[in-house]
Order: sequence, then structure tokens, then C-alpha cells
Amino acid sequence: MELPKNTFKQALAKGQPQIGLWSTLCSNIGSEVLAYSGFDWIAVDMEHAANELPVVFSQLQSYDPSPATAVVRLPWNDPVVVKRVLDIGAFNLLFPMIQTVAEAEAAVASTRYPPHGIRGVSLAQRGNKYGRIKEYTTGIERELCILVQIETRAALDRVEEIAAVDGIDGVFFGPADLSADLGHLGQPGHADVKAALAEGLAKCNKAGKPAGILTAAEADSIHWLKEGYIFVAVGTDTAILARGADALLARIKEGAA
Repeated sequence: MELPKNTFKQALAKGQPQIGLWSTLCSNIGSEVLAYSGFDWIAVDMEHAANELPVVFSQLQSYDPSPATAVVRLPWNDPVVVKRVLDIGAFNLLFPMIQTVAEAEAAVASTRYPPHGIRGVSLAQRGNKYGRIKEYTTGIERELCILVQIETRAALDRVEEIAAVDGIDGVFFGPADLSADLGHLGQPGHADVKAALAEGLAKCNKAGKPAGILTAAEADSIHWLKEGYIFVAVGTDTAILARGADALLARIKEGAA
């Protein structure tokens, strides 16, 4: 078997906008529903959702035959977790709360086999189709997409240096944590936060790396796509479900009154 090509990574490198959705339902059935909705990528969140490894495993199985690409947001910059997520077949990893060049370098190292990193070797796991992809150990680094998340002022000040780390394929900005760090907790739309996001985009452009973001409002999604953010998550599955359910019930009650 041949090693699959990472079309998501290729699209980012070419500057082709990729519209995504955040997934926190922790369900392979929910994943399968989302997988065919037309989004370019879906974030499987292990940081702020109850996603443990077997559940992530089943979600990756749902996404693999679909047009959507799975991006796994890790719970932390932990090489043990990274190793296990890669072994179950993830190709795209998002590392949260990266603050320094050293942390970015450690993130990359956790995805590389020796001598270029510290990833442990397993020759028969889902990632290499249980030993059937013979070039996995020699070719996987070429297809992995490593993304780092910027969520503080200190990290924002170092974006160019972090983005320049060899092996980093994109930089993702988290408005929620960034707004908290800037003193505007719960206000991701605050003018200071928007200015910081614009600054981050400019620094990524200067470094030649694509910038990504998660937005909660449609207007913000459109705004940042027009400004030049490349990979943009435009909502979350839980919010879509909650708002859809609330709106349906409200319409029925109003119509039946």
C-alpha cells in the first residue's frame, strides 16, 4: 500500500482557503454526519472535549473515506499523547498553547522518528495500515501537517520565530484564550483582540506560514477569510445542534400558540 498524500497540507502550502468546523461531540456518528457536509476540515478536539483515544480512533475511521480532513487538537504538548494519536492514523495535529520556540521545536520533535526526533517506533498500527505501508517510517514526516496554536500575548510577540521553526506547517490563533490573556475574558470580539489577530496574521504572512483561526460568529469568519486567514473554523458542532434545537422548538411553540 502507498502512503496517502496529505491534500490538506498541500492546500495550506498553496494558500488555498480551507473552511472547517470544530467538533466536540465525541461521536463517530456525529463525525460521519459532518464528514459529508462539505467542510474542508474538521477539528477533533481533545483539549476541551471528552475525547479519549478510542473515541478519537473511531472518529478518524469516519473521516478517512470522506472528503473532509480530520485535524486532531491535542490536549497538550505531550510526546506520549502525540505518539499514540499518530499511531492511530492522524496526519494533522494542532498543538495548543505554544508559547516559545523551544516548545514549538519540542512539538515537532515528538512527531519525528530518531535521529530527527523522539517518536517511538511501532511497525504495525493503524497509521501504517498494520504494517502494509512499507514507506511509512521513511515517508510519514513528509505528509504530516504540524500546526501550533497561539493563545497569549507573549506567544503573539514571538509568532515569527515560532512560525519559522522547521517542521511547522501553520499557525492557529485562539481568540478565546487570547482575549483572556489580553484582559478581555469572554470578549473575543473586543477591538484589542481583533487588533492582535490582525497583527498575528501579518506576522504569519511575513514568515511565509498560513494562519488559522476559530470563530464563533459568521461575520467574523467571513471577515478573517477576506483578510487572509487560510484555515478557518467557522463554528462548532455542539453550537449548531443547540441553536438548531432551540430554534426548532421556538418555531413550533410560536406556530402552535
